[in-house]
Parts: sequence; C-alpha cells; structure tokens
Amino acid sequence: MANTETTLKECGAIEGAIGAALVDYTSGMALGTIGGGKELDLNVAAAGNTDVVRAKVRAMEMLGLGDTIEDILITLGRQYHLILLLKGQGANGLFLYLALDKERANLAMARHQLKKIAAELQV
Repeated sequence: MANTETTLKECGAIEGAIGAALVDYTSGMALGTIGGGKELDLNVAAAGNTDVVRAKVRAMEMLGLGDTIEDILITLGRQYHLILLLKGQGANGLFLYLALDKERANLAMARHQLKKIAAELQV
C-alpha cells in the first residue's frame, strides 16, 4: 500500500506526465501535487476538475444510470487530462488527476499505469 507522496511520485514518473494531483472533490482542494509549475497550476486544475466530476455525477444521477464513473478523459490540442475517481475504504470523494503531454505520452499505457497506482493508494 502506498501513501499520497509515493502515489504522486509514481504518477509523475508516467511517460509524458506534466503534473498530477490527489483531489478531494467534496472541497475542491488538492491534498497533494507533483509537477505542474508555470505550465500548469495544479491547484487551479484541482478546483476546475472538481466541477467536472460533480457535473458528471449529477448528470448520471439525473439519467438514472445506476453506474459509477471509472475515469474521465479530457483531450486538448497538446495535452490529455485524466481524472480517475478512487474507490475503496477512505477514498470516497477523491480522485487522481494526471495531465499528460500528448506528444510524449501513450494514453492507453498512462490509463493502465494510473489505475495500477490508484489500486495501491492507501488514504
């Protein structure tokens, strides 16, 4: 089982990673970040992506889908943004956010690695 710091370091090591954050979507606050900087303000991204998660959860409830969100992918011109909702004891209301450089990242591999990293996280 990995802690937040280890988890974020592993996220930052994914090929093409620009930055990553562990986010509480009940508050919109980043519990931890790695990377980012001038290229990407991870605290702003955490708050903005919280709105994305909340909107999708509401839409699913209104549609009565009776399912859960695995991940959300936002594709930009030069970046991929992955939002992986965490499940399990103590992880309800949390998501991992990973920003990737499209030219350097393998999206399928990054999704696979992010899921594996999330499975090891102990909050």
